[in-house]
Amino acid sequence: MTFYKYQGTGNDFIIVDNRLQKISKNNTKRIAELCDRRFGIGADGFILLENDKDSDFKMVYFNADGNESSMCGNGGRCITAFAKYLGIIDNEAIFNAIDGLHKAKIEDHTVHLHMNDITKIDVFDRHLFLDTGSPHHVEMVNDVKAYNVKEMGSKIRYGSPYGKAGSNVNFVEQVSENIFAVRTYERGVEDETLSCGTGVTAVAIAMHKGNKTKANEVDLKTPGGDLRVTFEEHDDGYKNVWLIGPAVQVYKGEIEW
Repeated sequence: MTFYKYQGTGNDFIIVDNRLQKISKNNTKRIAELCDRRFGIGADGFILLENDKDSDFKMVYFNADGNESSMCGNGGRCITAFAKYLGIIDNEAIFNAIDGLHKAKIEDHTVHLHMNDITKIDVFDRHLFLDTGSPHHVEMVNDVKAYNVKEMGSKIRYGSPYGKAGSNVNFVEQVSENIFAVRTYERGVEDETLSCGTGVTAVAIAMHKGNKTKANEVDLKTPGGDLRVTFEEHDDGYKNVWLIGPAVQVYKGEIEW
């Protein structure tokens, strides 16, 4: 199996061209083995690019545990860069993912990904919850750099009301009016990742909803690099939401499937 390794602000993925349907989507054990950082290639997720009758291509995304998962924002940006590398697209794309169609565009090495509208945000005393293609718990903390993300994130991820299905968990510290530092615990990886695209999207919207910023362009600083989220506020929620950042091919290789 020929594979490609991509990363978007340190969120890394194994991507395979599966337009000929040679790779089975049912072999979750093998996908988990490939994502293992000691016994496999190593990645936060595994992505198949497939043909799609309604768009330029289809994105099929698996978490590092081998299970097919909800939308991955950084993965969506990386597969867009991969589609350009394959010659499927030029600088603009429409692709299908588990949460529907997404528009994307490439400017230099920066990929802009259009996210779904957000109509429901639950506001609590200590956190907010919203779905940006994947479910996200957003909580502000002091000194996020020193925070024990793995321990606290795992407790929240499995706790009430999320239960077995779980939620991704984002810990946030405000840096300035429109800049926030973010660290994310991702379900399916069951650890902190260097960056999470749907996570920073959730943080940007949550910080605006929670009156922490009035800006509709928000910069997010993750351990893996900087991302930007832009959006429009409407009476019925947030629309025209874009996730913006780099997507880089790291290497190409071959491995037994």
